[in-house]
Amino acid sequence: MSEQTYSLNGKIVAITGGAGGIGMATSRALSRAGAKVSIGDLNHAAAEEAADSLGHGNLGGRVDVTDAESFEAWIERTEAEMGPIDVLINNAGVMILGAFEEESDDVAALTIAVNLTGVINGSKIAIRRMKPRGRGRIVNIASQAGKAGFPGGATYCATKFAVVGLSDAIRNELHGTGVGVTTVMPGPVETELGAGLGKARGVELLKPEEVADSIVRAIAKGESEVFLPRITPLITKPISLLPAKGRDFVLRAMNADKVLTDVDGKRRAEYEKNAGTPGV
Repeated sequence: MSEQTYSLNGKIVAITGGAGGIGMATSRALSRAGAKVSIGDLNHAAAEEAADSLGHGNLGGRVDVTDAESFEAWIERTEAEMGPIDVLINNAGVMILGAFEEESDDVAALTIAVNLTGVINGSKIAIRRMKPRGRGRIVNIASQAGKAGFPGGATYCATKFAVVGLSDAIRNELHGTGVGVTTVMPGPVETELGAGLGKARGVELLKPEEVADSIVRAIAKGESEVFLPRITPLITKPISLLPAKGRDFVLRAMNADKVLTDVDGKRRAEYEKNAGTPGV
């Protein structure tokens, strides 16, 4: 995709978890850029309502990203009603926090199923459709937790590390095919998923709209990686060269080791009791 000429006007974009948070903000940003958006969400009614709010020509439908057949059916419906998808954004995710040794097997399984298996399912489905056409882009929403392990979110971090690695691998597998892969790695965002998190020193919560605008820009420019805030690599890359003890020291010095542990329990409980269910 050309940085100078690629336009989203008239393009078909499918986004999972699109009825709220980053997904809804991105759907709006895409619509403003002229794209037609298929919003997939576990909550079917919310997806339809979100699509209607964007205006005529957009689509809302139910998708369970952990179920490959459900994912395939949603994409098939999207292409039947809207045309071949140009972009798939794997955005759906859950974040349930707590000490690793106290995490239930069900929570671990849900986190892996939504955050990793969902991205694998979507990426495979998109590749099978885009590669023969010689065009398309897959956008995987990871996290800064895919580059550093934060106490209190071990399994969440593991899934986001996996999404970063998966994206790197398939981006190189697809080199020369016309299909691109973008990995988006935001810090904490002011959404339901990010409700009640602690704060690292000097780090402000991102607005969903900031992330959305960066996703749209990354698609238009064909960017492979997006860090948010954009200054993040200037801080994290030098830190990554340190030995483990040095990295851990910086993590604690910035209070980043408390972001997923010193949380507002009431706000987190409200989000986590419904995480991964159709009501969210």
